[in-house]
Amino acid sequence: MRKTAAVPTTSDFERMLRGVSLRVTRPRLAVLSAVHEHPHADTDSILGVVRADLGAVSHQAVYDVLRALTTAGLLRRIEPPGLVARYEARVGDNHHHLVCRSCGAIVDVDCAVGEAPCLTAAEDHGFAIDEAEVIYWGVCPDCSTTSS
Repeated sequence: MRKTAAVPTTSDFERMLRGVSLRVTRPRLAVLSAVHEHPHADTDSILGVVRADLGAVSHQAVYDVLRALTTAGLLRRIEPPGLVARYEARVGDNHHHLVCRSCGAIVDVDCAVGEAPCLTAAEDHGFAIDEAEVIYWGVCPDCSTTSS
């Protein structure tokens, strides 16, 4: 299992934003920080963290920032069936997710095969496939212990 990296600093976030030609703004810095500190958080959770940091900020502003950061490749949006969209800062490394059927907890799992895409489609229909997304479903250790 991959170790969690330390949360980048504000100057790291500023470099990331400039590296993808986005202006450095307080909301963008706050959202990047929130997602790095709370991987797989939903929009409402991210909004709460951002408001604790900046004070008043609208839902729409956070949605707009999440969209811009996802489009720029700094964040990844995941949406397991039946759950709200979640955001993570681990991008571009072809990892997958484990989702608890009971509490909805999500954790990263490295690809079992290696390089992207880690699965080969039986027929590509002319697509240039560059990624395969896998979601493993089960019950996390906490829920497993609670139900026994």
